[in-house]
Amino acid sequence: MGQAKDLTYSDYLKLRELLGLQRPRSSPAEHDETLFIIIHQVYELWFKQLLHEFDKIGSDFSSGDLYEALASLKRVRMILKTLVGQLDVLETMTPLSFMSFRGRLESASGFQSGQFREVEFVLGYKRRAMVEHFTPGTPERAHLERRLAERSLVDRFYDFVARHGVEIPDEIRNRDVTEANRECPAIQPGLLQLYKNRPEVAIVMEMMIDIDEGFQEWRYRHVKMVERTIGNKIGTGGSSGVEFLKQTLFMPLFPDLWAIRRDF
Repeated sequence: MGQAKDLTYSDYLKLRELLGLQRPRSSPAEHDETLFIIIHQVYELWFKQLLHEFDKIGSDFSSGDLYEALASLKRVRMILKTLVGQLDVLETMTPLSFMSFRGRLESASGFQSGQFREVEFVLGYKRRAMVEHFTPGTPERAHLERRLAERSLVDRFYDFVARHGVEIPDEIRNRDVTEANRECPAIQPGLLQLYKNRPEVAIVMEMMIDIDEGFQEWRYRHVKMVERTIGNKIGTGGSSGVEFLKQTLFMPLFPDLWAIRRDF
């Protein structure tokens, strides 16, 4: 038998396959189309990592593992900062540069990112109508249907604070998990007491606020980047572009953690 080949950096990372995935559609290739492709491919990789981290945080919350949850929450916060930073790179592409290849995108649109919709669903921002934008039988549709039916990170957070004495009302415990998370005033006094008396739990909640703020910052920067690039044009794929994106601005993921600040 021949000697086994040593594992190389390129083999481990599948670099030949990875670096062969950037295929501009313009001919001759417009210079900035490669940047556009790479940025969006990298976003999808980060979305994959976010889903990986959120699944772990949910398990940590349900099992009461505060320190493991904190480590992953910190990582998520840093990933969100990276997502915002990537927009700085994308904004080096001028509107004229984008228009030189925009027509090649045809019906393709960031609106069709199944992983981004999964991230929204995991964080409790669920809308059943979003599932209908994905073709039945596709992996994207199957993943979204699964996420829609699963308990969100917010539901798992309720498990966590319940372990620390917060009474979770039946309306929350028995709620329809396919619906979007909403503010629950009944649990806010308990959360406030945790803030005041359990500093280690307060750190977790502050980290969640960091993530909520970071996600809202990314949404805002993304809206302004799109507006800067295409103005009020209809988005690729037929979406309403900037106007659709603006509807999601300043919508908190964890409204109870924001609400209790008025009582500090």
